[in-house]
Amino acid sequence: MSRYFDTRYTNAKRWVFALIIGLLATLAHAERLKDLATIQGIRANQLVGYGLIVGLDGTGDQTNQTPFTVQTFKNMMVQFGIILPEGMNPTLKNVAAVSISAELPAFAKPGQSIDVTVSSIGNAKSLRGGTLLMTPLKGADGHVYAIAQGNLVVGGFGAEGKDGSKISVNLQSVGRIPNGATIEKSVANSFASDPVIIFNLNQPDFTTAERVSIAVNKLLGSKIAQALDATSVKVIAPTESAEKVLFISQLENLEIQPGEGVAKVVVNARTGTVVIGKNVRLSAAAVSHGNLSVTISEAAQVSQPTPLSKGSTVVTPSSSVTIEKEDQRMFLFNPGVSLGDLVRAVNQVGAAPGDLVAILEALKQAGALKAELLVI
Repeated sequence: MSRYFDTRYTNAKRWVFALIIGLLATLAHAERLKDLATIQGIRANQLVGYGLIVGLDGTGDQTNQTPFTVQTFKNMMVQFGIILPEGMNPTLKNVAAVSISAELPAFAKPGQSIDVTVSSIGNAKSLRGGTLLMTPLKGADGHVYAIAQGNLVVGGFGAEGKDGSKISVNLQSVGRIPNGATIEKSVANSFASDPVIIFNLNQPDFTTAERVSIAVNKLLGSKIAQALDATSVKVIAPTESAEKVLFISQLENLEIQPGEGVAKVVVNARTGTVVIGKNVRLSAAAVSHGNLSVTISEAAQVSQPTPLSKGSTVVTPSSSVTIEKEDQRMFLFNPGVSLGDLVRAVNQVGAAPGDLVAILEALKQAGALKAELLVI
């Protein structure tokens, strides 16, 4: 009797262990909703500005070729009460005109700082060691949302000799200012007033959208979430802002099993990179791969007459034709061949990445490749 119970206990323990392993394997492929989708209306906004970099070590704009730099410099002097004589164009070697770009995060508040990227728009050789003067950053609506100023961090490096030889590493005409802009105005959004929240999937897929709505309804109750299309899932949200924050916090940490994408083969024709998706299948097909190389070389031979023969020197052409053929065999694909079988068969033939692209294109033309072939 004890042996019977011991056997049942051991079998039950094995069954539970197998169940746990199966659940872990299932959860291992699940992803959080926050990694699969974004919330509609909550996004960053781009900012841009125009300003001057000063303090350069003689590597600024050549003012005879960039008149806008001199014009900007004069306008700045006027704002400080300094008026240059009419017709005077100062030669500036330590000043450069630049464009400033930044990204204003969602819910950014006045007083917070953001990073900015500074890029030369003239012919400055380097922005290393420069300082950006106070520059307003505007949005697409023309309103000022941030003010940028600070010292540049340039990752590039360059050196030049007196004989004209020079060396450069990375770009010296672009730099960054960490926390270089202070937010002056926040962007209005409808987060607090919207009665619903719409999640937009990063990769549109009907299966994933339906699974998201099922998971949300299972957590919060039926008819709370509804899949609108392959991209959007509408969720009824609380009206209070504090409750809505807690509500979204719970939703974005839901584990969702995303649907498998369309069978696809991506080919980069420039680099020879081939990426084959998981669900790619082949119908019955036979493939023969081999190269026939024909080399023709031409050479000229000079024929000299024998002594006292009163002959003349004659140039005669000589051609050499060489044919090389690789000994490659034909391989057969049975219906339903998977990705692993395809790669294994091609490797056995010894096909290079370029040859693999040709094989895949031929299989697609023959109707044997059950996948979308995308050439980029």
